Amino acid sequence: MKKHILVVLAVLLFLPLCLTGQEKKQYQMGMIGFYNLENLFDTIDDPNTNDQEFLPKGSYGWNGTKYHSKLHNLAHVISTMGTEISGHYFHCPDILGVSEIENRTVLEDLVSQPELAPYNFGIVHYDGPDARGVDVGLIYKKGKFTVLGSRSARLHDPSDPGFKTRDQLLVSGLYMGDTIHIIVNHWPSRLGGEKRSSPKREMAARLTRSMVDSLLAINPEAKVIVMGDLNDDPKNKSVVEVMNAPMTDDYTKLQPGQMFNTSYGLYRRGVGTLCYRGQWNLFDQILITQGLTGKDRSTLKFYGYRIYNDESLNQKSGRYIGYPLRTHAGGVYLNGYSDHYPVFMLVIKDNL
Repeated sequence: MKKHILVVLAVLLFLPLCLTGQEKKQYQMGMIGFYNLENLFDTIDDPNTNDQEFLPKGSYGWNGTKYHSKLHNLAHVISTMGTEISGHYFHCPDILGVSEIENRTVLEDLVSQPELAPYNFGIVHYDGPDARGVDVGLIYKKGKFTVLGSRSARLHDPSDPGFKTRDQLLVSGLYMGDTIHIIVNHWPSRLGGEKRSSPKREMAARLTRSMVDSLLAINPEAKVIVMGDLNDDPKNKSVVEVMNAPMTDDYTKLQPGQMFNTSYGLYRRGVGTLCYRGQWNLFDQILITQGLTGKDRSTLKFYGYRIYNDESLNQKSGRYIGYPLRTHAGGVYLNGYSDHYPVFMLVIKDNL
């Protein structure tokens, strides 16, 4: 019952984002999102990645049928993101950061699915050193977003030379007439416990924040979007202190240099993007610089954050009823989507 109340509350909180017909004419809207695709591996053995489980003879019996079913399932979710808002006015993010992808090929296969192919998605991806062999990436509608540049930033731990994790992806481009910068993240996991592993995430946050600060040094009004599976909640030190994103859902209260955590409002109300042992977390966050906040919509501005937690994405029975429906759980093939819900934010700009 509590879960259903939270879902309804999340919908009610988002109602102010629905536009009237007059507003649609007055403003142009955009959608930028993030989705942890949970182990999107192909079926080909890559000696450079730890993909043994995801091979036909691996523990998951990962074959072409299962791979293509997962691609179809993920493409369906991505193509329907936003359709629950304002009479299906929005559908399918213009820009989507992703994590837990094995390589560029799986993204090419994903955007070639019938649900996504009509949008003509481009791809930005770099191979990283992660021990599990998964990377982050970005897909974007070529007719909506123009890439101006990109780079991959690597996290090093001087005290642990053997440490390997996902690179952080910075993509700069033109969107709705404005220059934006997107940093896609998948910070180190909580393996070994939250407290013990937190220094790794704080180290990752320092790398992310250094890129944000470099962009702000060039242009104090730079529009920077930090997104990803942070493996921490909006209350944790990595986000609040290192990223300097305080726990507030009112961006007018920010001090100079602070970032606005668009995800905090829903987190404060108990809504999450993944569930572990009955506890909901909101790891999938979107943080923005203050150049994207405010009422002056002559340039691109933040309009709202959303967790796409439609009931169709949930497990319908069993021990994990109400959790996001995964591809596998407890070694059992469920033919689901991901253990995370996707998230997105809406942006708005004067149409005149």
